[in-house]
Amino acid sequence: MRDADPDVRVVVALHSELGESPMWHPREQRLYWCDIAGKRLNRHDTKRGVVDHWEFDSEPASCAPCLDGTLLLAMRDGLWRFDPARGERTRLAAPPYDPAKERFNDGKCDPHGRFWVGTIYEPRDPALAALYCWDHGELQRKADGITVSNGLAWSPDGRTMYWSDTKAHTVHALDFDLASGSLSNRRVFAGFAPKRAGQDLAVYGGRPDGAAVDAEGAYWVAMFEGQRLLRLSPDGELLREVRLPVRCPTMPCFGDADLRTLYITTSREKRPPAELAAQPLAGCVLSLRVDVPGLPVNLAG
Repeated sequence: MRDADPDVRVVVALHSELGESPMWHPREQRLYWCDIAGKRLNRHDTKRGVVDHWEFDSEPASCAPCLDGTLLLAMRDGLWRFDPARGERTRLAAPPYDPAKERFNDGKCDPHGRFWVGTIYEPRDPALAALYCWDHGELQRKADGITVSNGLAWSPDGRTMYWSDTKAHTVHALDFDLASGSLSNRRVFAGFAPKRAGQDLAVYGGRPDGAAVDAEGAYWVAMFEGQRLLRLSPDGELLREVRLPVRCPTMPCFGDADLRTLYITTSREKRPPAELAAQPLAGCVLSLRVDVPGLPVNLAG
């Protein structure tokens, strides 16, 4: 593979085992992200260079800001409201699955403040993962038939929702009704070649993990094991490829006051020792300045 893009920078040099779900808090102007395997929620004050963290006895997979200053935390043991000021969490919903085999994964709020979160079915076969929505105090199952739920994002007008199945190497687009939150017309937005048995990772393009959408409606997706970040047009056309210094990027988000910094979480979990020795930034948070700003994060009610 080619060398990494020289514009990619290291923001947080502390290693996460499985860094995921970065979120730029619009009120705090600070970066949050989860270390799923490390059972930590992290927060970085980019101006002061200070990182805070909270440790849990269950894996935090994704988070979203709430209007009252708390956070929603999707964890293996359910959906929680977390107060960073007190370090306390209150469970809102029990896990709608067997936590011995499944857990929550990627989650975000839609433009109306409903929290959408998918799951990962850890045995990987059959495809028993699903997509849920937390709305008015109720957790509803909205879609299924996948294995690793990822890539949640909405178009700028809120009428298209993106949702990927990482294992299937496929990103779906769905028609989204803003008023009701109903989904329809599920279709393939982008598909990628699966990894062949014994394939050299140097020629493998990766599989779609977390994603974010910019103000022009382009879909930025992290390609896990592909060592790259892709920018796709609303029609699924490749607009840009950004080479990264680590094999396993997990998700981008837009941050800073102008929303023109892409923050990118990465993973080092279960990677070969030789790879980690050659890629010491695995598990760190990276960044890239871009020309087109992203969409601001939506807050939960």
